[in-house]
Amino acid sequence: MRRKDSGKPAYGASALIFIGLFVVYGLFASTRNLLIFPSLAKIAQAALGSRALLGRSIISSLRLLVPSVCLAVLLGIALGALVGMRERLKRVLMPVFRALNPIPSTMLIPYAIALLPTFWLSSAAIITLGVFWPVLMSTIHGITMLEPRWLDNARCLNLKGSKLLFRIILPGAMPQICAGIGSGLILSFILLTVAEIFGARSGLGYFVQYYADFAEYDRVLAGMVVLSAVVTLIMLLFDRIQRHILHWTQTR
Repeated sequence: MRRKDSGKPAYGASALIFIGLFVVYGLFASTRNLLIFPSLAKIAQAALGSRALLGRSIISSLRLLVPSVCLAVLLGIALGALVGMRERLKRVLMPVFRALNPIPSTMLIPYAIALLPTFWLSSAAIITLGVFWPVLMSTIHGITMLEPRWLDNARCLNLKGSKLLFRIILPGAMPQICAGIGSGLILSFILLTVAEIFGARSGLGYFVQYYADFAEYDRVLAGMVVLSAVVTLIMLLFDRIQRHILHWTQTR
């Protein structure tokens, strides 16, 4: 009998891989007497020495990231549901979406800075726009791929309007929507770092860039490790939320 996969991450194996990467880096750094490859001990010492600043940087980054991602998810699902449920509107707008979607949000940073009154708003706009597109497109595709029999059964039960949307359409499209949110969330960290490097005075991206300018690579790598840890924890939280939302798709 074939064992069923629970779909849960193998944290132990993942931890071993991370440990292996640190060991490989430590061995490599020990053979290079270069400034850009500080030892693990120096990186750890830099992280401990900068723990207060790193803590403030994490809070600053999350204050920018969380509302931007939440707004993008709400807008993407709302517009995606509106377009996905109306075939004629979808035929009109999908070519427009496909034309605008490939434009990198980072290319719009100068325009956001020029048009919006504060750096925070311009950074939030760039992150929101970057996350919006994958959520929008995944919502539309998820609704398009719904089983026709589900909609037929809903019509037989006389489900219409918001009941049809929240009981049949969105739950049925949720696997695709969650995939889009996951892709957008990963992209949001890249956009966050780029936005903070360009003009912020706080945040993890600013921390890394600031010390890179002074060639303090022990602090640079400490900031990168902390950034990776924050990203990993947020993605683990998202995976847990996703498994809860999509509990009906999990095998036991």
